[in-house]
Amino acid sequence: MRVTVVGAGVVGTMHAWQAVQRGHQVVQIEREAEARGASLRNFGQIWVSGRAGGEELETALRARELWEDIGGQVPGLGFRANGSLTPVRGDLELAVAEAAVARPDAADRGYKLLTPAEARALNPALRGEFTAALHCERDAAVEPRTAQLALREELLKSPDYTFLPGREVRDVVGTGAVRDDHGDVHEADAVVLCTGAWLGGLVRELAGPGLPVRRVRLQMMQTAPLGERLTTSIADADSFRYYPAYASAALDALNAGRPQPRTAAEHKMQLLMVQRADGGLTIGDTHEYEHPFAFDTLEDPYDHLTGVVESLLGRPLPKIRRRWAGVYAQCTDTSRVVHRQQVSDGVWLVTGPGGRGMTCSPAIAETTANELGW
Repeated sequence: MRVTVVGAGVVGTMHAWQAVQRGHQVVQIEREAEARGASLRNFGQIWVSGRAGGEELETALRARELWEDIGGQVPGLGFRANGSLTPVRGDLELAVAEAAVARPDAADRGYKLLTPAEARALNPALRGEFTAALHCERDAAVEPRTAQLALREELLKSPDYTFLPGREVRDVVGTGAVRDDHGDVHEADAVVLCTGAWLGGLVRELAGPGLPVRRVRLQMMQTAPLGERLTTSIADADSFRYYPAYASAALDALNAGRPQPRTAAEHKMQLLMVQRADGGLTIGDTHEYEHPFAFDTLEDPYDHLTGVVESLLGRPLPKIRRRWAGVYAQCTDTSRVVHRQQVSDGVWLVTGPGGRGMTCSPAIAETTANELGW
């Protein structure tokens, strides 16, 4: 079978990986020299802890297995089963963590409620004051800036894989055939469009104006090396307000009794933090849903995140070396893991995983491959 994958972000690259692993011939086309979108501008978290029960959690858990397996084959991914800690303060936040640990699927997530001493034994960098910490053993991490590059380096070892950067696919010209802006036609048995947040042009023409996917903008930052190991990923209790796994009467009481600070609420914020291979910290994030998006980044969210991180670490942050904004595509029905649609004969669109893209992409690609009979 011949497969054309359009897009070289993590979702597209995982589709190429699945196809090559199953013995097919793959051409992967990317409109830029390298993918520059949300696949690089994220935490690199394989984030199981906050996923909604049912399909979303099952997809995340399967993806977690696949990430570990692929990481064993491709050390350059930087896969590490580091888990996560969410420190909580006060009775209201503690009650949300206790409700999470009482979920029927808590064991699948590796949930455990730790005392401050237990949390510090697991992650000694947490020197700030907190009441308890929710541990999720199943969370993991990879290196987002280099993961796609490492996967492609491995794919290029196969004679069945071809990478064509700097080409934009403009037209569908037959069953499983697309034409790029160099005028070249690529014929295949299946074409998979994994174009991320690029929802205009050919995608709009093929899927129509009613595509149930929206674009979401975020802000993040990265520090100089911390100078010590952050042995787990870190979240704050604002992540309880964002992730569906934490919905409960206890969360309702937290929202009523302790609303978010103004800046956090205005920018729909939570703290997520992961240490990179070089020792720096990736820290975020904000969420902006209304178009048109701002073209600049704002300092107030960064100041808020800095304060939260310093209160948990009990020390000043290293110098901020990078700040950035990114945009990802999210299904408007946020309970859906991804939007997968046949948009022409032999052509499928796979988009809209939202903030799940890095976590779930291996399982999303596996499902596409199974459904298309690869």
